[in-house]
Amino acid sequence: SRDGIEVHGWYVPAGEGAPTVLFCHGNAGNISHRLEWLKILHEMGLAVLLFDYRGYGQSSGSPDEQGTYADARAAWDFLTRSKRTPPASVVIFGESLGGAIASHLAGDGDVQPGALIVTSTFTSAPDLASRFYWYLPVRLLARFNYPTATHVQRVRAPILVMHSRDDEIVPFAHGEEIFRRANAPKQFVELVGRSI
Repeated sequence: SRDGIEVHGWYVPAGEGAPTVLFCHGNAGNISHRLEWLKILHEMGLAVLLFDYRGYGQSSGSPDEQGTYADARAAWDFLTRSKRTPPASVVIFGESLGGAIASHLAGDGDVQPGALIVTSTFTSAPDLASRFYWYLPVRLLARFNYPTATHVQRVRAPILVMHSRDDEIVPFAHGEEIFRRANAPKQFVELVGRSI
């Protein structure tokens, strides 16, 4: 990353000219726990780059909000500079916490992806925490913000928001609010069951 953290990832190529998915995983686990997503995306004929944030998996450092954004930018730079992937052929995909990170990256003024996908993502970390800790002033105590609903307002690429009413962690209303705030073109897909 630009601040010297070594970011570990897996790059799985596809056929020449295939679009590439830059995958930002959720909070639990690391990229080794995303093999099902890797399988699905690769079987669709897509190249995939999965990476771990600092402090996750084999990446160095300790996690923090700005650091995870820098790690996503390092993954973007790897694809667009080292692999010479055209930015317009990169789809930035984020699940749960990764949706906040993916939205931040896609909204960066000098990053112009082909599309953004967010699935099972919260509007912000304090919004989600207030669901579980309604009796505490979580907005005042929160160390992390991850304001996905704010980030998507800066994204100029097409956006796909996916969420399930059966999500046991992030309420369906969060997906609806992210979609409401996103710029067109955009689409909402209601998932069935729990996420992968």
